[in-house]
Amino acid sequence: MHYQKLLRVGTNGKSLINVTPKIEAIVAESGVDTGLCTLFLRHTSASLLIQENADPSVLKDLANFMAKIVPESANYIHDTEGPDDMPAHIRTALTHTSENIPINSGHLVLGTWQGIYIWEHRQHNHMRELVVHVFGG
Repeated sequence: MHYQKLLRVGTNGKSLINVTPKIEAIVAESGVDTGLCTLFLRHTSASLLIQENADPSVLKDLANFMAKIVPESANYIHDTEGPDDMPAHIRTALTHTSENIPINSGHLVLGTWQGIYIWEHRQHNHMRELVVHVFGG
């Protein structure tokens, strides 16, 4: 059985948005008991991340680290969409735009402290599209 849904998520500039509950709801409505959930973020300036969901300081430290290794103040050639665009592309290249998560007993098989996040790398609000594909039996 295959089930696919497009999830639209609004962002508020640079941030990590926990989409775990929305993805869990899609898995539940799919009816799949055992299988795989494939996620694909359809963007080149935002990424997908599985990370700790208990202590928000982890997400702040990740954002601070990324800002240090990919500064917005560098002289990038590509600046057509603004000074934050090329750094966002680099940050996405260093992270992921897809993830695969097993499903068991109709639930995502995530670790106790794991959550699924969309990581917005741009400074302004965007509407991001996440393809959620569930398959199994």
